[in-house]
Amino acid sequence: MGIIAATIKDKLTSAFNPSQLEVIDESHLHAHHAGAKAHKDNGGSGESHFHVIITAQALTQMSRLAAHRAVMDRLAEEMAGPVHALRLTVAR
Repeated sequence: MGIIAATIKDKLTSAFNPSQLEVIDESHLHAHHAGAKAHKDNGGSGESHFHVIITAQALTQMSRLAAHRAVMDRLAEEMAGPVHALRLTVAR
C-alpha cells in the first residue's frame, strides 16, 4: 500500500471507525490521464485514482449524499492535492 492510500485509510479509520474499509489504488488503470501523469511528473508517488469501499455505523445513519460529503470532507486535503479521482462506495 502506497503512502497516499495509507493516509486515506488512516484518516477514514480514525474518523468513522469502519467495520469494513478497502482503499484500492486504481492509478494503473488511469496512467494515460492528464491528472495521473502530472502527479507522477511532479515527483508524486503515482497514486492518483482510488476506489474506497467503506461500511461504518456513523455513515449508515446518514443519507447517501451526507455520507459521501462526510468522507469527502475528511479527505479534502488529499482531494486538493495528490488525488485526482476518488470512486466511493458507502456500503449499507
